[in-house]
Amino acid sequence: MQAPFKHYGWMLLLCALALTSCVSKKEYLALQQELEVANKDLGKCGESLNDYMERLSACQREKQGLRADLQTAQSKLQIRQEQVDDLKELIDDFREQRDKQLNQVDDLTTLSQSASENIRETLSQLQSKDKYIQMLQAAKTRADSINLALAVNLKGVLSEGIEDEDVEVKVDKTVVFVNLSDKMLYQTGSYRITSRANEVLGKIAKIIKSRPNLEVMVEGYTDSQPINTSCIRDNWDLSVLRSTSVVRALQEQHGIDPNRLIAAGRGEYNTLASNATAEGRAKNRRTRIIILPKLDQFYDLLNPNEVPD
Repeated sequence: MQAPFKHYGWMLLLCALALTSCVSKKEYLALQQELEVANKDLGKCGESLNDYMERLSACQREKQGLRADLQTAQSKLQIRQEQVDDLKELIDDFREQRDKQLNQVDDLTTLSQSASENIRETLSQLQSKDKYIQMLQAAKTRADSINLALAVNLKGVLSEGIEDEDVEVKVDKTVVFVNLSDKMLYQTGSYRITSRANEVLGKIAKIIKSRPNLEVMVEGYTDSQPINTSCIRDNWDLSVLRSTSVVRALQEQHGIDPNRLIAAGRGEYNTLASNATAEGRAKNRRTRIIILPKLDQFYDLLNPNEVPD
């Protein structure tokens, strides 16, 4: 940028030389000093110009940077605006759901009032049934105690002179039952009761007589070996005939009220063991004497209308 100013200085010098012929030496020297001052000023102006040019370039670069920052800021602003719009939509959805929930709360308030009335009514019914429940619990406890005492008595009277494998006394839920082996009760392949069986049935009859409010069911069981005679067609017949023989003995020889007696035959089914072995078949050939509450008394116990005040 200083070249034009140098050219301009040489022109001034030439002009000054041309004028030397026209001016005095004193004037020439003065002009020469002025030329030197002008050249110095001109150099300073060139330096200032270069400085301003550098500043201009820096400003342009800064302007470009600010423009890029502006574009970035505008992009961020657009993103923020989109986020704000999304939040507004979300707020609108929340408000709509809030209004729906408020409506549901109003509905629930109405329903809760109805539910409270139903709960009060239910509680009232439960309170009215509480006495009945307590009575059932007491009845069950009493029945369990009676059954336990009955089982103990039966085991006591039957333990004398009888092998353990021939008799079994158990308490099953609400009943007591006695399993009697086939070989102890009947003659081989028959439904006729032996004298030893009458002795055992007599001991059982004493316990039965001491419990007049209980019924007695006699169930006959056989093994799976087929049988067919002039009097017995199959194991169903044999099981029923054996149970009726026991019932008849309890009635006729031991004085048990027949209104308390039930005879049932189970045939070769409801086995205790496999019929594939002799031991299993011997275990399955049995007679079960079940001592249980009378059905009418049991149904009365379950009838809420029969609960005393």
